[in-house]
Amino acid sequence: MAADDDSRETGGRPCPQCGEPLYKRHCKYVCPQHGVVYDCSDTFW
Repeated sequence: MAADDDSRETGGRPCPQCGEPLYKRHCKYVCPQHGVVYDCSDTFW
């Protein structure tokens, strides 16, 4: 199985706005409802 740019790691922390599980993509944590919520340079969580 080859990795590609659309691969997702799900089941992460919940979105602070809606509670949906965030997925990680390219050093960003993305909510399916709200888009990018955090990136890896955020040190607040």
